[in-house]
Amino acid sequence: MAKTQLNVRVDEATAEAARERALQRGVSMNRYIEELVLKDAGEVGHTFVEAASDFMKQYERVFAEEFGLQPDSAQATPGTTDREGLPGTT
Repeated sequence: MAKTQLNVRVDEATAEAARERALQRGVSMNRYIEELVLKDAGEVGHTFVEAASDFMKQYERVFAEEFGLQPDSAQATPGTTDREGLPGTT
């Protein structure tokens, strides 16, 4: 894989902490920074998927009613309006 050079400015304490962590892990500074970025990107993606899943679970009945579908977990029948206790309902 081709590599791209990045120049980053950080204060001396941050630079020293990064050097120490890379040394402790037995990797180069480049590899250490690369691993941090990859980990952060993966966590963001995972967090988004979890949030989307939670949203769909919370509003499953609302979507089912709107589109005339039967939700998997709620087992509501089309045309029912039992939305009590769902977020965003009164």
